Parts: sequence; C-alpha cells; structure tokens
Amino acid sequence: MSTAMNADMHPPEIRLDGRRVLVTGAARGLGEAFARAIVAAGGRVVISDVLHERGEALAHELGTAAHYVPMDLADGASISAGVDAAAAALGGLDGLINNGAITNSGGKTMAQLDAATWDRVMDVNVRGTWLATVAAQPHLAASGSGRVVNLASDTALWGAPRLMAYIASKGAVIAMTRGMARELGPQGTTVNAIAPGLTLVEATAYVPEERHQYYLQGRAIPRAQVPEDVTAAALFLLTRASGFITGQLLPVNGGFVLN
Repeated sequence: MSTAMNADMHPPEIRLDGRRVLVTGAARGLGEAFARAIVAAGGRVVISDVLHERGEALAHELGTAAHYVPMDLADGASISAGVDAAAAALGGLDGLINNGAITNSGGKTMAQLDAATWDRVMDVNVRGTWLATVAAQPHLAASGSGRVVNLASDTALWGAPRLMAYIASKGAVIAMTRGMARELGPQGTTVNAIAPGLTLVEATAYVPEERHQYYLQGRAIPRAQVPEDVTAAALFLLTRASGFITGQLLPVNGGFVLN
C-alpha cells in the first residue's frame, strides 16, 4: 500500500502555485511522494525515471499538472535530452529535485564490493546529479528564482556500515551542493541538500529489521519515518521564499543525527 500523500486528505501548507519542477527517479518511492506533493501544492511536475510504465501511470494519475519524461541517470545523453524535454513540457523550469539514485552496495563490507558496483553507484548518484544540474542550469537561470534540491542521506553523516559505495556517493552529493551553490548563486539559483533518514519506501524494503530498529531507538522522535516527513522540507526549498538559503544541508530524520 502506497504511503504517498493523499492530496484530498492532507492539503499541503506550503504552496508552489505556478512553479515548474523536474523530479528525477520519481516513478516510485520518495520521488513519487515529491511528485504528488508538488501537484498537491499547486505546482506542475515532470516525472523522470527508467521505470517507464510506472512513471507514465503516475503522470496519468496526477492529471494535466504532470508529465513523464524518460531519463537514465547513467547516460549523459539521456539526461540532457530528458531535462530539455521536461523544460519544453512545462514551458521552463523553476526547480529540480535530484532524487534519482541507486544503492547496490547494501549489506556488503567495503572489501566485498567490486569496482564495477562502485562505479555504477558513482555514475548514477554523483555524475547523474552533476549532469542533471548542468543541463537544468540555463532553464533555472531563465526562471530568475531557480531552485535545486539534492537528495543526500543521513547514512553519510553517521557512517553507516556495509553501505560504502552509497554513503560515499551521498557524501559527494553534499560536497557538490556547496560548490553548486556558489557557482549558481549569481544566477539567482539556490542549491540545497536534504539528508533523509531511513524512510519506509519500496527502495528500503531490503533493509534488515535490525537496522530499522537501530534507527527507531536512536531517533529523538521515536517512530518510523515516512515520505511525508521529507516532502515538506523539499517543498519549502522549492519556493521563492527560500531564496536566501543556499549551500545548506538539512537532515530530516527525526533527530537520529543532530547537527
């Protein structure tokens, strides 16, 4: 059963009326929750993914405010074409959520990882985020109030074991966020990162119960984390009102990691 936001039951308190946003990896999980939240907040969204049937079905469900564009974050040409197609579908871009990522290294020690897995994770999570932002840069600059939200992970903040390629990639995303903020700031575009904790989505179904309990016992707010816990932070960072916040990392994990 999906935990995504039901717009009829829980209308968002943050509004994105007229804002045009591309979300990568949005056919399921946290990306799907972002897409639903954007539409519920009055925005328009392009869902991009390699899961074409699911992405198209979600866009159809969300109605005229949503479009689907294929995008493979491991393929530079696909990224460039996908971003341009998203901008064309929406008549421009005001926001980009770099959500698409893979784990692939879960449960393996760093000695058990092979170089091909390491490279695959880095290609999608790091290079893909970089290239998507580069491709979106002129569209966001034309908006005059462009917003980039990068999805990091709190695993990179506390050093989660048996997840080395993934946490390294998310550490790189945090570092890139700061550099991107300085490069894009003069264009009026902000770049920030969110670091969610272990969230109950399809992509985390593989995580052992022991790890779920470790998070549950370590949070200041002792309950499971769901996608709706993360979407409000992303919505705020997409608004015009967030225009003087850039280069920042916001952990959203119920107080599991305290800065």
